[in-house]
Amino acid sequence: MEALGTLIQKLSSPRKIVITTHVKPDADALGSSLGLSNYLIKKGHEVTVITPSDYPYFLTWMKGNDQVLDFSKEGDHKKALGKLEKAELIFCLDFSVLNRVNELGELIRQSKAFVVNIDHHQDPEDFAQYRLWSTAAAATCELVYELIVELGDKNLIDKHIAACLYAGIMTDTGGFRHPNTTKNVHLVVAELLEAGADATAIANLIYDSNSLNRLKFIGFAITKRLVVREDLHLAYFVISKKDLKKYQSQTGDTEGLVNYALSLDGVKLAALFSEREDGVKISFRSSVDVAVNKFAAAHFGGGGHKNAAGGKSSLSLKKTVTRFESLVEEYQEDLFHSIEVPTL
Repeated sequence: MEALGTLIQKLSSPRKIVITTHVKPDADALGSSLGLSNYLIKKGHEVTVITPSDYPYFLTWMKGNDQVLDFSKEGDHKKALGKLEKAELIFCLDFSVLNRVNELGELIRQSKAFVVNIDHHQDPEDFAQYRLWSTAAAATCELVYELIVELGDKNLIDKHIAACLYAGIMTDTGGFRHPNTTKNVHLVVAELLEAGADATAIANLIYDSNSLNRLKFIGFAITKRLVVREDLHLAYFVISKKDLKKYQSQTGDTEGLVNYALSLDGVKLAALFSEREDGVKISFRSSVDVAVNKFAAAHFGGGGHKNAAGGKSSLSLKKTVTRFESLVEEYQEDLFHSIEVPTL
């Protein structure tokens, strides 16, 4: 693993750079990518952001969004391959294992470019020449900010870069409500606000830009697709392909839905099962001391953070949910043994 000095040397002259992030990028993934991209462009580099897939419409306001290449799109695929082939540096943001970027993973592995990994998830794969990695960071955007400062370029963080980075920190801390909202988070956010990030505008763009179909879908899900198991401190949503089609669901429309389940009094573990063409996508959320990342990794080929993780299943939707309930019943003592009610 190379030291920071090597990265500084690599960036000392104009380079062809590719930045990529995980499938279905969220605000931290896209915010860190475009925040870093806008900074590197200021430094004179030729930068291309490539995403493995599309992403929610409520993130498209970020500066540089119109230049992002979606590797899954026919029109962008060839361009992206060309950029990857010529890349001298590749920055991999908000993921720590190459299978999180689908086909891009093998291309990165085979690339002769200098690979940089910036991430805050657990159990990183050893694929980069330089890694800025910390599970203590609330968001990858927090680490990107610290890298820019470490490179001596804090003065280059303008309102556009600050807005991108603020968005990722805001969402990955659950609006500054999750346990990962540390003193450092507040200090970094204060600097981003000073640099011109508009907290109110960003929150409105991300949280208050719903389509009518999405609002109807959320109402439907809460009234018709929410299952509560009080005996297991458990609540979850089961969403079928038919449900998604009925409400003309777009990428991002299920974002945050699982949090409604977790918000129920007495619920310590929440899940969202969403049936897709390639299987069942699962989102897990937990409170207090329930480690859903380990549960997701052990049983659903996933992982993530202690209180927010994801997984997948190749079983039918019904069989996946049945298996999930059985696992929670089997392991409930291990899952919930150390639950304590927080006090102020």
